[in-house]
Amino acid sequence: MNNKEKAKVIQKILNTTYPKIPTPLNYKNTFTLLVSVLLSAQCTDVNVNNVTKDIYPHYYKPEHFVKLGRKKIERLIKRIGIFRIKAKSIFYLSKTLVDKFNGKVPKTYEELEELPGVGHKTASVVMSQGFGFPAFPVDTHIHRLAQRWGLTSGKNVVQTEKDLKNIFPKKNWNKLHLQIIWYGREYCKARDCYGITCKICKSCYPNRKKPFKTKKA
Repeated sequence: MNNKEKAKVIQKILNTTYPKIPTPLNYKNTFTLLVSVLLSAQCTDVNVNNVTKDIYPHYYKPEHFVKLGRKKIERLIKRIGIFRIKAKSIFYLSKTLVDKFNGKVPKTYEELEELPGVGHKTASVVMSQGFGFPAFPVDTHIHRLAQRWGLTSGKNVVQTEKDLKNIFPKKNWNKLHLQIIWYGREYCKARDCYGITCKICKSCYPNRKKPFKTKKA
C-alpha cells in the first residue's frame, strides 16, 4: 500500500469516526485563539481551557493584556506550565499587536511568526482555525502518528508537515489535522496502540506484529 492509498484509507476512517470535529481549545476570537495555542505548549488543552475560562470573559483583547502587565498575567495563568515564560510572551506579543498592528492579529505567516513566542506551528493553527486558510499544523503528536502510519520519514516536524501536505488534498488539511489529533488521543495513544491495535494501524499495516518505535522530532 503506497502513501496515496494509505491516505484514502486513513481519511475514510477519520471521516467515519469524526464526521464533525470540535476544536480542542476554547477561544473567544482570533486573539484569544493565539493566546490559547501559545499556552498549550507543554500543557494539555484541557488544562488550558480550565484556566482560560476564567480569563476570556474579562480579558480578550491585546489592549487588556498590555494593561494587565506581566505580573498580573503570571497570576492569571500560574496553573499552567512555564507560566512566567508564557506570561512574558503574551505581554510582549500583545504589546506588539497594539503598537504595530493596531490591536489586530495579522493574517500572514511571516507577520505571525515575528510575534514573541509564536513559532510556525502556532502560526499554522491561527491561520487554519482563526482565518480558515489551508494549513497543516504539525506538533509532536501528529509527527508520531504520521510515522506510525508510514506517511513520513520522521526526521522532524518540518519534514512531516511537508510530507503530509504532499499526500493529502489541500481542501482537507484544516479538518484533517484536527481529526488526527482527536484520533491519536482516543485510539492511537502513545502507550496503548503501539502501532498495532487501532483501526488505522491495522488497516495500513495488517502484518505488523511488534510495537513500532517512533523517532522524536
